[in-house]
Amino acid sequence: MTQAVFGRRPDPADPVLEEATVLRLARRHLPSVSAVTAIDETGGEARAYVIDERYIFKTQRPHRLRSSTSLEKAALHEQLIAHEFPDVSIPRVLGYGRDGEIEYVLETRMAGVAIRDVALEGEARRAVLFELGKTLRRIHSVDLLPFERSGLFPGDKDELDVQRRLERSLAQACEAIAAQPELWTLELPLEVAVARVQTLVQDGSRAPLHTNPGPEHVFVDPATLRFTGIIDFGDAYISHPAIDLRRWSNPSDRAALLQGYRAESDVSDAFVQTSRAVIISGLMQTVARWGQRRDEALADLASIFAEAT
Repeated sequence: MTQAVFGRRPDPADPVLEEATVLRLARRHLPSVSAVTAIDETGGEARAYVIDERYIFKTQRPHRLRSSTSLEKAALHEQLIAHEFPDVSIPRVLGYGRDGEIEYVLETRMAGVAIRDVALEGEARRAVLFELGKTLRRIHSVDLLPFERSGLFPGDKDELDVQRRLERSLAQACEAIAAQPELWTLELPLEVAVARVQTLVQDGSRAPLHTNPGPEHVFVDPATLRFTGIIDFGDAYISHPAIDLRRWSNPSDRAALLQGYRAESDVSDAFVQTSRAVIISGLMQTVARWGQRRDEALADLASIFAEAT
């Protein structure tokens, strides 16, 4: 956390709110709040003000606003999840609003720390990813109709749209590698790999996605290393649920995540195969574009293709 520094001259393009302003707006929804104790400026599109160490007052950063990002969307998503699955561990929305040019949401603060800030290995890691899988399955099970009616969530309108998205993503990944053939160091020829992946896209399921349930958004208790929850739904959209699983491509991570995802209700073989295709597509993109993770991605690809043979 960056400690709060009040009274500094704000950047007109990215103003830091005065403490009095934050508290005035927060008290519209929670009159008992008393002090801003820190400011977290590590977020991409939003700035988070910590209030009383228990609440987060988040504001949109106008100069970083992307078309896919919305605090209003995030607030609605979290409310819909909490309504259907009150035991799912996500921030609880206490209020959303606008005040002039300020758009904000007030919510409870997630306990613990992000996975990226701790060493999480072995059985502790497996247990966390199992719980994350269970949580994502419930998030994906929330009724789609309110999302679609809101007009806030972009994405796929039907199963055909899903299929086209997945096929387009795979084609783009393959084209990127074909333009740099020296990057493909696997024994399996690229054209054979592509042909195999194309046969895996068999499922057109749709769900409201988190979009990035990765180490920066998944929280654990730093003492026990147990899963505490998941945050940040601002980039949500509607598409295939496997897109939320692709961030965890390491073989043992994938196994634990999928085991948790299937713990309360199994998935079809078509879903599992489509999930493989989504993960492969993402790894191919990594090979083509992210040199620092290329060797790891190639190793994960080799593992997935070995499983499929």
